[in-house]
Amino acid sequence: MNFGFSGEMVFIFFLALILFGPKKMPEIGRQVARFLNEFRRASNEFRSQIESEINSLDNSATPRQQILPPLQAPLGSLATRIFNPPPPEKLEAAEEAAAEAEAVKTAAAESVARKAASEKEQIPAETALAPSPSKVAPDA
Repeated sequence: MNFGFSGEMVFIFFLALILFGPKKMPEIGRQVARFLNEFRRASNEFRSQIESEINSLDNSATPRQQILPPLQAPLGSLATRIFNPPPPEKLEAAEEAAAEAEAVKTAAAESVARKAASEKEQIPAETALAPSPSKVAPDA
C-alpha cells in the first residue's frame, strides 16, 4: 500500500477539511487509522490461517481424500477403444457375433416375406369362394 501524497490525496484532505472543519480532523484521522490497523490485522490473520492450512495439507502423512473418482472414460467409449484396444481374439469373436446376428436378421426377414407371400395366396382363394355382395339377392 503506497500512501504517498498524490493529487487525489491532497484533494481528499482539503475536501475533508472543508466538510468537517479543523477541530474534527484529528478525531477522524484517529478513526481512519484504527480502521486501517484493524483491517491490516484481520488480513494478516486470514493470510496466516490460509498458509497454515496449505502447509498442513502438504505435510500430512495420510493420503489425500479424493473428492472426485479417478477420471476414466465410459465403458465402450471411443477413448477406451483407442487407448485400450481389445485383444485380436476378442475382435474376431465380435466380428463373428456380428456376422451371425446379420445372418439371423436375414433369415428372419426371409421367413416373414415367405409368410406374407403365403398369406397373400390364401386371401384371393378365400375371396373367390365367398359370394360377392352385389350378387346376393335382396331380401324382400
